[in-house]
Amino acid sequence: MAFEKDAQDWLEAELADTLDEEFELELEDALLSQEIKKIYQKAHPDALKRPEYFYDLLRLQAELIRLQDWVQHSGEKIVVLFEGRDSAGKGGVIKRITQRLNPRIVRTVALPAPSDREKSQWYFQRYVPHLPAAGEMVLFDRSWYNRSGVERVMGFCNEDQVEQFFQDVPEFERMLVRSGIKVVKYWFSVSDEEQQMRFLMRIHDPMKQWKLSPMDLQSRVRWEDYTKAKEDTFARTNIPEAPWYIVEGNDKKRARLNCIDHLLSMFPYTDVPHDEIALPERVYNKDYERAVLPRDLYVPSKY
Repeated sequence: MAFEKDAQDWLEAELADTLDEEFELELEDALLSQEIKKIYQKAHPDALKRPEYFYDLLRLQAELIRLQDWVQHSGEKIVVLFEGRDSAGKGGVIKRITQRLNPRIVRTVALPAPSDREKSQWYFQRYVPHLPAAGEMVLFDRSWYNRSGVERVMGFCNEDQVEQFFQDVPEFERMLVRSGIKVVKYWFSVSDEEQQMRFLMRIHDPMKQWKLSPMDLQSRVRWEDYTKAKEDTFARTNIPEAPWYIVEGNDKKRARLNCIDHLLSMFPYTDVPHDEIALPERVYNKDYERAVLPRDLYVPSKY
């Protein structure tokens, strides 16, 4: 009986720690100035309540752990692409997907701008080394679709290169699928007004200003160009082997839950056998004496 109570107390403490982690991630809303926060809340009057959101998020994250175990056990190879406008919520959902998973099995790839050497390579070459081996899932925070999106809109490539990309990418993705890699492509969609509000929130939040680059600001100026680029991309790369899935992102919390739920639905994962875990007894050596280390090796206890 005492053991059961101790176990219950431990589980409650673990849940409290989990919620603390989530609250830390959610501080992005709490740190906004009160006026900006009021404007945002007015624009989202039907936002999910925190307890409801946390309940569903933790439930889905538990399922992601089952998916991870199945991927490792079955040797599946999975690629998930996250695309969309700046501030659409790609990073937020990637954080929630990977938060409780093993980074050796589920890893995120966010490549910087290509170097001069990489610019001279076959376009897909710098992405290939990051593709998964058996038992791995790779999440691309932006992907090879930079070519038909930001590179095209910002003039970093010419129209001949864009056309070559559109001809190549369907076959490239079919090759991945034929090799046994499951390719899932998400596009996070936000309205003009929502993106403007999120950019203003970043401008007024010192802890998020780093997220705003000159390229992000230009995306506001070139909203219509990005829309046309998105439409061309869907029209020419939405193939049966690797279709696009659009996540409506105006409501960040619902977008995260909907995306994770959909991702889970893409795989026939099941529970996998696990060896029973037992904590072994520590070996005691009567002749061992723990050395006293100098105090200056310790991190100061300021908190």
